[in-house]
Amino acid sequence: MKPFSGILRTYNTLSPEMRGNVFRLNIIKFSKWFSLVMPVIVPFYKDMGLTITEIMLLKSVYSIVIVALELPSGYFADVLGRKKTLVIGAFLGALGFIIYSFSGSYAGFLVAEIALGAGQSFISGADSAMLYDTLSSGRREGEYTRFEGINASVGNFSEAFSGLAGGAIALISLRLPFYAQAVIASTAIPAALTLVEPHMAKKDKKSGLKDIVKILDIILIREKNLRFNLLFSSIIGAATLLMAWFAQPLFEKMLLPLALYGTVWTTLNLVTGGSSILAHRIEKSLGESGTLKTIAILIPLLMVFSGIVPNYAIIPLLVVFYLLRGVATPVLKDYINKNTGSEVRATVMSLRDMVIRIFFSLFAPLAGWLSDHYSLGTGLSVSGVFILCLSLLTLAYFLKFKRGS
Repeated sequence: MKPFSGILRTYNTLSPEMRGNVFRLNIIKFSKWFSLVMPVIVPFYKDMGLTITEIMLLKSVYSIVIVALELPSGYFADVLGRKKTLVIGAFLGALGFIIYSFSGSYAGFLVAEIALGAGQSFISGADSAMLYDTLSSGRREGEYTRFEGINASVGNFSEAFSGLAGGAIALISLRLPFYAQAVIASTAIPAALTLVEPHMAKKDKKSGLKDIVKILDIILIREKNLRFNLLFSSIIGAATLLMAWFAQPLFEKMLLPLALYGTVWTTLNLVTGGSSILAHRIEKSLGESGTLKTIAILIPLLMVFSGIVPNYAIIPLLVVFYLLRGVATPVLKDYINKNTGSEVRATVMSLRDMVIRIFFSLFAPLAGWLSDHYSLGTGLSVSGVFILCLSLLTLAYFLKFKRGS
């Protein structure tokens, strides 16, 4: 109970306005991550006649929508405010699950994924920027990793406990989790509507293509350190996302009973939630360079080994993978936030999420095709080797330009 009592004490040190914003951001995180559908979504798709390739293509469409809207939505958050952007994202997220609830065809699933992708793009980046600016308004930005870790753990614990509920109600009907998910997604709407825009984020700024080009020039051309920081963070983000979608096919490979999907899913996400809370301590213990190298090497290697080892030996590998996933998210976001100004922070964080989705939309169909035509192990192992090469390359350049800055 110590970590949770420590969280409450930390919250109580915030001003009422800051505490209100952080709490509402936690609700938005909860609404996105209390996922009753995720623990059983692959069996649902297969029940609808979809192959792994089709499932990965469906998720690639979701990612492509995010890629198309991520940067504009992040810039929208910088220009017109984080709150308005989060409100739009909350409405679209609820709409996506309403569409899913009443669809029975691939075309219907595509429309739902488009709405969900648009909703995700308006929330991602804006939520991290809102949190950072909320803390900065009280000169508490030095504690961002801790609060981002807490926020991430809210998502992971939500996903963990929803796994039990989703797995249980899916035994009644694989469609039932979608009805309940539409209700849960709607809780983000009042939370977003009652957020308070930090004063430091309320700046007069003219919107236009010229400003977006200027921001991209800074990120992609002038600031080499930030560029490779962003690329490394995005590759690792794509790897953890890909592994999350391969978890259930791995359950199938192990011949895990459907009734246990929710339990195993819950356990994995509890591990991630716990490590997210402790991410700032783990980073302090390993040091910045040690933390980055551990993430860069172990995450892709665990993907490779998960494709090689026999059946139930996969479970401990998944546990370690999800532990590292919990550390990576808040730590890598913090490194990016420290190198960006408030006026472009949401745009930069949205760009990170956009690049994650670009990589995912490239990795996922290939991994799915290899899994369908060869084996699940081949799809995972080939993806892991490719990601290992990319992560080591981008980390080397990130550390090189960081030392030179």
